[in-house]
Amino acid sequence: MGPQGPLMDLELTGRVVEDIEPFRAVAPNLTPAGRIAGWSDAELARAIREGIRPDGTLIGPPMPFTMYRGLSDDDLASIVMFLRSLPATASAEALPPSEYRIPLPPAYGPPVETVAVPAQGVTAEYGAYLAGPVAHCMECHTPMGPQGPMIDTHLGAGGFEFHGPWGTSVASNLTSHADGLANYSDAELATMITKGKRPDGSAMNPPMPYGHFKAFTADDLQAVILYLRSLPPIPDQG
Repeated sequence: MGPQGPLMDLELTGRVVEDIEPFRAVAPNLTPAGRIAGWSDAELARAIREGIRPDGTLIGPPMPFTMYRGLSDDDLASIVMFLRSLPATASAEALPPSEYRIPLPPAYGPPVETVAVPAQGVTAEYGAYLAGPVAHCMECHTPMGPQGPMIDTHLGAGGFEFHGPWGTSVASNLTSHADGLANYSDAELATMITKGKRPDGSAMNPPMPYGHFKAFTADDLQAVILYLRSLPPIPDQG
Protein backbone atom coordinates (compact mmCIF):
# COMPACT_ATOMS: atom_id res chain seq x y z
CA MET A 1 0.00 0.00 0.00
CA GLY A 2 1.39 3.37 -1.04
CA PRO A 3 0.35 6.98 -0.43
CA GLN A 4 -2.20 6.80 -3.26
CA GLY A 5 -3.53 3.35 -2.39
CA PRO A 6 -2.69 -0.16 -3.65
CA LEU A 7 0.56 -0.69 -5.58
CA MET A 8 -0.86 -2.70 -8.45
CA ASP A 9 2.49 -4.07 -9.63
CA LEU A 10 2.50 -5.93 -6.29
CA GLU A 11 -1.14 -7.00 -6.55
CA LEU A 12 -2.13 -9.54 -3.89
CA THR A 13 1.44 -10.11 -2.68
CA GLY A 14 0.38 -9.37 0.90
CA ARG A 15 0.84 -6.67 3.55
CA VAL A 16 0.22 -5.87 7.19
CA VAL A 17 -3.43 -4.79 7.15
CA GLU A 18 -3.89 -3.66 10.75
CA ASP A 19 -1.68 -3.62 13.82
CA ILE A 20 -3.76 -2.58 16.80
CA GLU A 21 -4.15 -3.69 20.40
CA PRO A 22 -6.55 -6.62 19.77
CA PHE A 23 -4.60 -8.08 16.84
CA ARG A 24 -2.01 -7.78 14.11
CA ALA A 25 -3.69 -8.83 10.88
CA VAL A 26 -1.39 -9.76 8.01
CA ALA A 27 -2.75 -10.45 4.54
CA PRO A 28 -0.64 -13.27 3.04
CA ASN A 29 0.66 -13.52 -0.51
CA LEU A 30 -2.18 -14.87 -2.66
CA THR A 31 -0.13 -15.33 -5.83
CA PRO A 32 1.28 -18.76 -6.72
CA ALA A 33 4.45 -17.66 -4.89
CA GLY A 34 2.53 -17.89 -1.61
CA ARG A 35 1.36 -20.78 0.53
CA ILE A 36 -1.97 -21.19 -1.27
CA ALA A 37 -0.04 -22.78 -4.14
CA GLY A 38 -0.17 -25.99 -2.11
CA TRP A 39 -3.89 -25.77 -1.39
CA SER A 40 -6.50 -27.49 -3.52
CA ASP A 41 -9.18 -25.41 -5.23
CA ALA A 42 -11.74 -26.71 -2.74
CA GLU A 43 -9.50 -25.80 0.21
CA LEU A 44 -8.92 -22.31 -1.17
CA ALA A 45 -12.64 -21.82 -1.79
CA ARG A 46 -13.45 -22.87 1.78
CA ALA A 47 -10.85 -20.49 3.17
CA ILE A 48 -12.37 -17.59 1.21
CA ARG A 49 -16.01 -18.29 2.04
CA GLU A 50 -15.81 -19.86 5.50
CA GLY A 51 -12.47 -18.67 6.87
CA ILE A 52 -11.09 -22.15 7.53
CA ARG A 53 -7.59 -23.12 6.39
CA PRO A 54 -6.74 -26.65 5.21
CA ASP A 55 -5.23 -27.42 8.64
CA GLY A 56 -8.53 -26.50 10.32
CA THR A 57 -7.37 -23.21 11.85
CA LEU A 58 -9.55 -20.11 11.57
CA ILE A 59 -8.62 -17.00 9.62
CA GLY A 60 -9.21 -13.92 11.77
CA PRO A 61 -10.56 -10.42 11.16
CA PRO A 62 -10.79 -8.14 9.28
CA MET A 63 -11.46 -10.66 6.47
CA PRO A 64 -15.19 -10.05 5.80
CA PHE A 65 -16.62 -13.55 6.14
CA THR A 66 -20.02 -12.12 7.06
CA MET A 67 -20.14 -11.01 3.42
CA TYR A 68 -18.08 -13.72 1.71
CA ARG A 69 -20.35 -16.48 3.02
CA GLY A 70 -22.91 -15.15 0.54
CA LEU A 71 -20.68 -15.53 -2.54
CA SER A 72 -22.33 -17.72 -5.14
CA ASP A 73 -20.68 -21.00 -6.07
CA ASP A 74 -19.94 -19.72 -9.58
CA ASP A 75 -18.41 -16.44 -8.41
CA LEU A 76 -16.35 -18.23 -5.77
CA ALA A 77 -15.01 -20.61 -8.42
CA SER A 78 -14.16 -17.64 -10.65
CA ILE A 79 -12.21 -16.00 -7.81
CA VAL A 80 -10.21 -19.18 -7.29
CA MET A 81 -9.48 -19.35 -11.02
CA PHE A 82 -8.36 -15.72 -11.00
CA LEU A 83 -5.96 -16.29 -8.09
CA ARG A 84 -4.48 -19.30 -9.89
CA SER A 85 -3.89 -17.13 -12.98
CA LEU A 86 -1.75 -14.51 -11.19
CA PRO A 87 1.99 -14.44 -11.89
CA ALA A 88 4.05 -15.82 -9.03
CA THR A 89 5.30 -12.62 -7.37
CA ALA A 90 7.31 -12.46 -4.17
CA SER A 91 6.16 -10.19 -1.37
CA ALA A 92 7.92 -6.83 -1.10
CA GLU A 93 8.97 -7.62 2.46
CA ALA A 94 8.97 -10.50 4.91
CA LEU A 95 5.45 -10.88 6.28
CA PRO A 96 5.03 -12.01 9.89
CA PRO A 97 2.10 -14.26 10.78
CA SER A 98 -1.13 -12.72 12.02
CA GLU A 99 -1.40 -12.52 15.78
CA TYR A 100 -4.70 -12.35 17.66
CA ARG A 101 -4.89 -11.28 21.28
CA ILE A 102 -8.63 -11.75 21.35
CA PRO A 103 -10.49 -15.06 21.28
CA LEU A 104 -11.68 -16.12 17.83
CA PRO A 105 -14.97 -17.99 17.44
CA PRO A 106 -14.87 -21.71 16.65
CA ALA A 107 -16.35 -20.87 13.23
CA TYR A 108 -18.15 -18.06 11.42
CA GLY A 109 -21.22 -20.19 10.93
CA PRO A 110 -22.23 -23.66 9.75
CA PRO A 111 -20.62 -25.08 6.59
CA VAL A 112 -21.84 -23.36 3.42
CA GLU A 113 -23.12 -26.09 1.14
CA THR A 114 -24.16 -24.09 -1.91
CA VAL A 115 -25.13 -20.54 -2.87
CA ALA A 116 -27.02 -19.88 -6.10
CA VAL A 117 -26.08 -17.14 -8.52
CA PRO A 118 -28.57 -14.28 -7.99
CA ALA A 119 -30.55 -12.98 -10.94
CA GLN A 120 -28.54 -10.27 -12.66
CA GLY A 121 -30.24 -7.01 -13.53
CA VAL A 122 -30.65 -3.36 -12.62
CA THR A 123 -32.35 -4.17 -9.34
CA ALA A 124 -31.73 -3.30 -5.70
CA GLU A 125 -31.61 -7.04 -4.97
CA TYR A 126 -28.70 -7.61 -7.34
CA GLY A 127 -27.07 -4.42 -6.13
CA ALA A 128 -27.20 -5.80 -2.58
CA TYR A 129 -25.27 -8.86 -3.77
CA LEU A 130 -22.63 -6.73 -5.50
CA ALA A 131 -22.26 -4.29 -2.57
CA GLY A 132 -22.29 -7.16 -0.08
CA PRO A 133 -20.65 -10.51 -0.88
CA VAL A 134 -18.80 -9.35 -4.00
CA ALA A 135 -17.36 -5.92 -3.11
CA HIS A 136 -18.15 -6.01 0.66
CA CYS A 137 -18.82 -2.24 0.62
CA MET A 138 -21.26 -2.69 3.48
CA GLU A 139 -18.62 -4.22 5.75
CA CYS A 140 -16.31 -1.20 5.47
CA HIS A 141 -19.12 1.37 5.57
CA THR A 142 -20.79 0.03 8.72
CA PRO A 143 -19.67 1.16 12.21
CA MET A 144 -17.64 -1.30 14.24
CA GLY A 145 -18.94 -2.61 17.53
CA PRO A 146 -17.39 -5.00 20.07
CA GLN A 147 -18.37 -7.99 17.92
CA GLY A 148 -17.47 -6.45 14.55
CA PRO A 149 -19.54 -4.45 12.03
CA MET A 150 -22.99 -3.58 13.38
CA ILE A 151 -24.74 -4.97 10.31
CA ASP A 152 -28.06 -5.63 12.06
CA THR A 153 -28.50 -2.15 13.53
CA HIS A 154 -26.33 0.39 11.66
CA LEU A 155 -25.90 -1.00 8.16
CA GLY A 156 -24.12 1.52 5.95
CA ALA A 157 -23.92 4.31 8.55
CA GLY A 158 -20.18 4.78 8.06
CA GLY A 159 -17.65 5.96 10.62
CA PHE A 160 -15.04 3.20 10.44
CA GLU A 161 -11.48 4.57 10.31
CA PHE A 162 -8.75 3.37 7.94
CA HIS A 163 -5.12 4.29 8.59
CA GLY A 164 -2.45 4.21 5.88
CA PRO A 165 0.38 6.13 4.21
CA TRP A 166 -2.21 8.70 3.05
CA GLY A 167 -3.32 9.44 6.64
CA THR A 168 -6.71 8.53 8.08
CA SER A 169 -9.84 7.90 6.02
CA VAL A 170 -13.31 7.60 7.55
CA ALA A 171 -15.88 5.47 5.75
CA SER A 172 -18.80 7.62 4.62
CA ASN A 173 -22.45 7.16 5.51
CA LEU A 174 -24.08 5.30 2.58
CA THR A 175 -27.67 5.35 3.83
CA SER A 176 -30.50 7.45 2.43
CA HIS A 177 -30.15 9.92 5.33
CA ALA A 178 -29.15 13.54 4.72
CA ASP A 179 -25.87 12.67 6.45
CA GLY A 180 -25.42 10.03 3.77
CA LEU A 181 -26.29 9.98 0.08
CA ALA A 182 -29.61 11.83 0.04
CA ASN A 183 -28.18 14.99 -1.49
CA TYR A 184 -26.12 13.33 -4.23
CA SER A 185 -27.36 12.57 -7.73
CA ASP A 186 -26.95 9.13 -9.27
CA ALA A 187 -24.34 10.54 -11.65
CA GLU A 188 -22.38 12.04 -8.76
CA LEU A 189 -22.47 8.74 -6.90
CA ALA A 190 -21.29 6.87 -9.99
CA THR A 191 -18.29 9.20 -10.33
CA MET A 192 -17.44 8.88 -6.64
CA ILE A 193 -17.60 5.08 -6.75
CA THR A 194 -15.65 4.52 -9.95
CA LYS A 195 -13.32 7.55 -10.12
CA GLY A 196 -12.89 8.65 -6.51
CA LYS A 197 -13.93 12.23 -7.34
CA ARG A 198 -16.37 14.29 -5.28
CA PRO A 199 -18.90 16.58 -7.01
CA ASP A 200 -16.57 19.54 -6.40
CA GLY A 201 -13.78 17.73 -8.24
CA SER A 202 -11.65 16.99 -5.19
CA ALA A 203 -10.04 13.57 -4.88
CA MET A 204 -11.27 11.03 -2.36
CA ASN A 205 -8.76 9.11 -0.27
CA PRO A 206 -7.80 5.43 -0.34
CA PRO A 207 -8.38 2.65 0.58
CA MET A 208 -11.62 2.49 -1.44
CA PRO A 209 -10.62 0.49 -4.55
CA TYR A 210 -11.75 2.91 -7.25
CA GLY A 211 -9.42 1.24 -9.75
CA HIS A 212 -11.40 -1.98 -9.39
CA PHE A 213 -14.83 -0.37 -9.20
CA LYS A 214 -14.31 1.39 -12.53
CA ALA A 215 -14.65 -2.08 -14.08
CA PHE A 216 -18.33 -2.26 -13.04
CA THR A 217 -20.64 -2.56 -16.01
CA ALA A 218 -23.11 0.31 -16.36
CA ASP A 219 -25.94 -2.00 -15.25
CA ASP A 220 -24.01 -3.29 -12.24
CA LEU A 221 -23.16 0.24 -11.14
CA GLN A 222 -26.81 1.29 -11.39
CA ALA A 223 -27.86 -1.79 -9.42
CA VAL A 224 -25.46 -0.83 -6.62
CA ILE A 225 -26.79 2.73 -6.57
CA LEU A 226 -30.38 1.46 -6.45
CA TYR A 227 -29.47 -0.70 -3.49
CA LEU A 228 -27.78 2.17 -1.65
CA ARG A 229 -30.86 4.32 -2.21
CA SER A 230 -32.92 1.60 -0.53
CA LEU A 231 -30.94 1.64 2.74
CA PRO A 232 -32.99 3.00 5.67
CA PRO A 233 -31.84 6.49 6.76
CA ILE A 234 -29.41 6.43 9.69
CA PRO A 235 -27.60 9.57 10.89
CA ASP A 236 -23.84 9.71 11.35
CA GLN A 237 -22.78 8.05 14.57
CA GLY A 238 -19.84 10.33 15.34
